[in-house]
Amino acid sequence: MRVLLTGVAGFIGMHCAAKMLDQGHSVLGIDNIDDYYDQKLKKDRLALLANRENFSFHKIDILSAHQLNAVFVNFKPDIVLHLAAQAGVRYSISNPDKYIDTNIVGFFNILEACKQNDCLHLFYASSSSVYGGNLKQPFEELDNADTPLSLYAATKKSNELMAHVYSHLYGLSTIGLRFFTVYGPWGRPDMSPFLFANAITNKKPIKVFNGGDMRRDLTFIGDVVESIGRIIKKTLEMKEHQLQKKDIGGKEKGKYKIFNVGNGTPVSLMSYISELELAFGLKAIKELFPMQPGDVKETFADTTSLREFIGYVPETTLKDGVKAFATWYIEYYQNK
Repeated sequence: MRVLLTGVAGFIGMHCAAKMLDQGHSVLGIDNIDDYYDQKLKKDRLALLANRENFSFHKIDILSAHQLNAVFVNFKPDIVLHLAAQAGVRYSISNPDKYIDTNIVGFFNILEACKQNDCLHLFYASSSSVYGGNLKQPFEELDNADTPLSLYAATKKSNELMAHVYSHLYGLSTIGLRFFTVYGPWGRPDMSPFLFANAITNKKPIKVFNGGDMRRDLTFIGDVVESIGRIIKKTLEMKEHQLQKKDIGGKEKGKYKIFNVGNGTPVSLMSYISELELAFGLKAIKELFPMQPGDVKETFADTTSLREFIGYVPETTLKDGVKAFATWYIEYYQNK
């Protein structure tokens, strides 16, 4: 199978590419290697893939519709796994234009390239952030998701709506993946595991928002990659009439589906910090701050649809996941 994977130098992208290569697929990865965070980390991720058989890489920006279409024409992907995006809730407050460009225009370019080149299956990254101000817990895919609290969340919800249009009008099979706080080795430096680890190991204060009264549905990267792989495999095995059914986790009939990809067991921020302290063998210096604009107090995934579709839900414990992250973090930064 030929897989076009966008955002391949990213956290989830690199892990997914490695998994698909392990399974014998051909992977063409694209990324623009932007400077939102440490470019060296992105290049080091790519270095893990560079010499793998059946892997190739093109440095392009999904905002370039011409370059993107050329990749589709030459590679002829069987599926597209679209993970490229401008991430970050807080960053979207100060840099809104980047989110409109990459997450809206870029996603449109992906949809158009799929349509023009007869690519039948698009799997793309959405986010738990789309649930916004919802008070009902846990979050289900059928819940209303029309109250985003950040522009980032709004762009991800927009992606889902755009995908629905292309599924309805052009028969493109689209599956949106609402990720819930993914963490683990090779993670993003702008996310809490990295920020906390950096502060703890350098004996600097960590910022604890909302006085620590927050919960997150933390999901280990290995479980996320396994879920994505199973979703892709199951989708490709299904026949046309099965894709039209409503009972596989989607919002509506047709080739349009949404899945929560979360652990289903949210943990308190203070418990999370405690596990990091244990993993690093150091105490954190905590500074309490109020809730930040755009943040939500709690995320909690209902994973029923995911389990029914693929017979699997993320299962790595917080202790094991944090330990794996800490082991990688220490090894990576000791060797820098």
